[in-house]
Amino acid sequence: MNPSYPELADYVHLFQRYGESLSALYQEPDDERYALLFEQVVRMLIKPSPYNLSLPEPFRISAHRYYHGDKATVEHLSDPANRHFMLCDLHDIIMLKGGLALKRRERQP
Repeated sequence: MNPSYPELADYVHLFQRYGESLSALYQEPDDERYALLFEQVVRMLIKPSPYNLSLPEPFRISAHRYYHGDKATVEHLSDPANRHFMLCDLHDIIMLKGGLALKRRERQP
């Protein structure tokens, strides 16, 4: 696997599959519609890529703890509202750290 995976574009493209803007995801109903997105994001966040290391550490720590079955973290993130909030925050950080610029470049002819 590519040691630089995931990069900014990997996150942007994953989020785009779930809609144009996920900034208000925390307001969505507390159901399982975004459960797969959450699992995919966790698996991306635990990779030691340079881009991941540029993200705020709490995202990476939570992902590692969840992935490795930390009881308190799994219990906290078993609530869809908490997963939605984490996804929303991560989405916003990624958009601020270059995601918006990347999306604009990709739209240009």
